[in-house]
Amino acid sequence: MAKGVSAGGGARTLDRTPTDRAGRDVRRRWAARGRRLAGPAAMAAVTAVVYAAFSLLRLHTFRASSYDLVIFDQAVRSYSGFGPPVAIVKGVHNGFGPDFAVLGDHFSPILAVLAPLYWIHDGPGTLLVAQAVLFAAAIVPIWRYTARKLGRAAAYCASGAYALSWPVAEALSFDFHEVAFVPLLSALLVERHDAGRRGQAAAVAVALLLVKEDMGLLLAGFGLYLLTRRGERRAGAVHIAAGLAATWAASRFVIPAFGGDDGYYWAYGTLGPDLPSAAVHAVTHPWDVLAALGDPPAKLVTLLLLAAPLLLLPLASPLTLAAVPLLAERMLATGFENWWQARYHYNAFIIAVLILAAVDGAVRLRARVRAARRGPRALPAAALLAAAAVTVPFFAFAGLADPSLYRRNERAQAARPRPRASRPGRSSRRRTASARPSAPARASCCWTAGPAARRGSSPTSNG
Repeated sequence: MAKGVSAGGGARTLDRTPTDRAGRDVRRRWAARGRRLAGPAAMAAVTAVVYAAFSLLRLHTFRASSYDLVIFDQAVRSYSGFGPPVAIVKGVHNGFGPDFAVLGDHFSPILAVLAPLYWIHDGPGTLLVAQAVLFAAAIVPIWRYTARKLGRAAAYCASGAYALSWPVAEALSFDFHEVAFVPLLSALLVERHDAGRRGQAAAVAVALLLVKEDMGLLLAGFGLYLLTRRGERRAGAVHIAAGLAATWAASRFVIPAFGGDDGYYWAYGTLGPDLPSAAVHAVTHPWDVLAALGDPPAKLVTLLLLAAPLLLLPLASPLTLAAVPLLAERMLATGFENWWQARYHYNAFIIAVLILAAVDGAVRLRARVRAARRGPRALPAAALLAAAAVTVPFFAFAGLADPSLYRRNERAQAARPRPRASRPGRSSRRRTASARPSAPARASCCWTAGPAARRGSSPTSNG
């Protein structure tokens, strides 16, 4: 029989080479992976549409605040023109001058990746849609992590709990901020490391450091978590050192290099005038630190609102350590009271980590407590979903049930372009062009929406 011809049934088929077989195996693996992720991808897509609709409706009914949204709109527009991220509003409002680049306020170079979107549509609505997609995309790594731990049913429940969570709702209702990148990147960091993809996790960690100068604290917190795992303590120490060094360098050198003030956001006057003195005070007077955590009591309310809908499950997981440094940064502050409130966007920085910590806590409780092993594995995640659904009427997503959100109010009516009376002899094309608002007019309408529309438009609301 000739070499390369099969003997079965007389069929004359050539044997596949090893390269062909390897290619076929790769295609099969990718196809299987695509089928596994089709469900969470569809869930993320639907969630993104809902998030985007919510944000755009708020914008078009003039419920959006103006200060922060205009800052980011001007910065990304500057990036789209291949220039530094100048935000005239921020510079003039805070006394830095009209040529002030937002990198002197917060080190967020990752915003540059949004610049190509402005080549398609130049306006604040683009940022709101991008934010909706980024927030929703975190569903996929949350699903993958939970599916490995508790199964597919639990994965959908945990992802739904994240999608309905009040920190995400409040962030979406407060326009656009760089926090949009954090749930996705933080969930990827945890999920990829848990999957054993250390190189991918390291790349995600680097991207996280480009979101904001204090994201090094999140990386350091993840290092604290790794210290609790046998065989990963060296990696934990590296994460802690790299995170703290990145935050220090960005705050101390990079921000001042762009014209900012490295002490602008220092909010710990009761502990000391600067970081070294505050650290010494914290060590020598630990009771002052504990007192600061509960003063004012609104801080404790926010902590309770973070833990209660997650059924206190994060307290059973060392993964919660990843969120502790960022929480301490806010709860130890005595200035910038918006930092510790449930409103605004600050709690969205840690919500994905806390959801994953709740899943990990449920797994650990099932392993250690016999009573917790009764019932289906998906039960804890289903309880998380139910608890998240209960919170919806009390936070920003309740606005989706408000009929006025879907009607054009007086401000929206006033902002509608009206055709001007045409002069004799003007062409219809000229008349149509004269009725169109210019791009600067569209941008300024958000800024001049009036005091009621500028909720939270303080000089530090984009902190």
